[in-house]
Amino acid sequence: MITQRNALMFIFIVSLLTIIGAFLFQWAGYEPCPLCYMQRWAYYAAIPLSLIVAGVARSNAGIARWGLLLLALIFIANSVFGIYHAGAEWKFWPGPTTCGGSVGEGLPSLTNEPVVSCEEAAIRIFGLSLAGWNAVICAVLAVVALKGASRKI
Repeated sequence: MITQRNALMFIFIVSLLTIIGAFLFQWAGYEPCPLCYMQRWAYYAAIPLSLIVAGVARSNAGIARWGLLLLALIFIANSVFGIYHAGAEWKFWPGPTTCGGSVGEGLPSLTNEPVVSCEEAAIRIFGLSLAGWNAVICAVLAVVALKGASRKI
């Protein structure tokens, strides 16, 4: 049975593993684009938030409920963001004009960092890019957060 605390700990563990996975893919040579970096923000917020709220869940179910609702909103928004990014990779719609492009646009780059396009998937796993998997993971975490918010301690 899912409780508020179990939901929070599940969110903490999956968020931590997801961000570790993102770092491992980057370390393996799959350079993230600017949208990929922005999709990590939800996990950077969720990891400490879920752990802190889990710590107070036993003593204050109201705070746990609000924390889970906030986490659900974070993950719903990031899931939509992941769908947008994956759709741009599949050429369903254009990606942002500020993502990728030529290094020569605007001021010259002082680093040798590669310019990574948001419209090209670095890797596909079972047909989904990492942005697509981010959308799936965030949707699952949002459901867990909403289910946990509807429960008692």
